[in-house]
Amino acid sequence: MTEKIAVLGAGSWGSVLAKVLVENGHEVALWSNSQAQVDELNQQHTNAKYLPDLIYPEALKATTDLKAAVKDAGTVLFVVPTKVIRLVAQQLIEVLEELGTKPLIVHASKGLELGSHKRISEVIAEEIPTKYRSGMVVLSGPSHAEEVARQDITLITAASEDLANAKKVQALFMNDYLRIYTNSDVVGVETGAAFKNVIAIGAGALHGLGYGDDAKAALMTRGLAEISRLGVSFGADPLTFIGLSGVGDLIVTCTSVHSRNWRAGDQLGQGKSLEDVIANMGMVIEGINTCKAAYELAQQKGIEMPITQAIYNVLYKQADIKAEIANLMQREGKTE
Repeated sequence: MTEKIAVLGAGSWGSVLAKVLVENGHEVALWSNSQAQVDELNQQHTNAKYLPDLIYPEALKATTDLKAAVKDAGTVLFVVPTKVIRLVAQQLIEVLEELGTKPLIVHASKGLELGSHKRISEVIAEEIPTKYRSGMVVLSGPSHAEEVARQDITLITAASEDLANAKKVQALFMNDYLRIYTNSDVVGVETGAAFKNVIAIGAGALHGLGYGDDAKAALMTRGLAEISRLGVSFGADPLTFIGLSGVGDLIVTCTSVHSRNWRAGDQLGQGKSLEDVIANMGMVIEGINTCKAAYELAQQKGIEMPITQAIYNVLYKQADIKAEIANLMQREGKTE
């Protein structure tokens, strides 16, 4: 069944998900706050800043007019950086109140709100009351925009407390190369998506320092243990972390040059300053803020997260990476 879908955010992931939806036969309005980007998408059908080699379908329409994007849309998909989720939600509620519509809200962003440490669905729910949305779904999992753009095989998760809504999103996105699984553990899917970015910075740092596969495997395995401990403390199902949005997302983010978090860690491992890494990336490195949130949450809850603490020390206390690795290796021996 064809419907109109509004995609909010025209970065790499947002624009590629919009492309998927258009190619699946849906009418898509892609919203951006940049007129230059909108003009480029509509006229050249490119998005050079994010995916310079990709040509988008001519049927994909971009706009800076949020009301026009959302009008008649049965589904609204958030794909904006975590730091602006609340702002965009506040803008959206004004439009929904004016239109009197009640779309399904979906988000495909990964992170926690800085300061409050709230999950993205919690932030959206605070700003958009239930009377203005038919449900909430999280779309997450091991996926790089670059690979979905070229139709590589990709499997991700649609999570919602209402499985009927998750199944609707599953139907919207599924095709020959993109397969969606449903899940009811919203907490687990969101925490897995957020915290794996922290471990990915560590994986990149190991690469930048010249360490091999053994070190990478150790970091990912013990990092997943930390993610699971913290997620379960919020009520997540531990089994979620051995699924697509847990170990799957961790693998893809910790092993690929497509990952901004991995690339950031790689540059830190090579000796570059954090300020230079951020300045040169050109896109948001979600793991930096998420690391601070994870560290503070672990402190509040009394949860042992030594890898996260080591990465926090490097990012926020200018600690030496090699010294932090030595400290981790010299910890008292324990059972797994």
